[in-house]
Amino acid sequence: MANHKSSVKRIRQTKTKKLANRYYAKTARNAMRKVYASTDKKEATEMLSKVSSMLDKLAKKNVIHKNKAGNLKSSLALHVNALN
Repeated sequence: MANHKSSVKRIRQTKTKKLANRYYAKTARNAMRKVYASTDKKEATEMLSKVSSMLDKLAKKNVIHKNKAGNLKSSLALHVNALN
């Protein structure tokens, strides 16, 4: 166990941030699943902009790496463009 007040506080802060980060990352993953599951191009295009925004925010907060966000956005865009 931690011996300093500051380290105890840091542990509390880390736990809180970890829970928040997991929530936002999971929300983005679920939104991506909805885009992949969608068969309507117009609906998928609307969702794509929202999901791209989510991924950019996660990358900005260092929850995911910026290159991973770019790769995921690229993959989603290819999928949406392939829809008829």
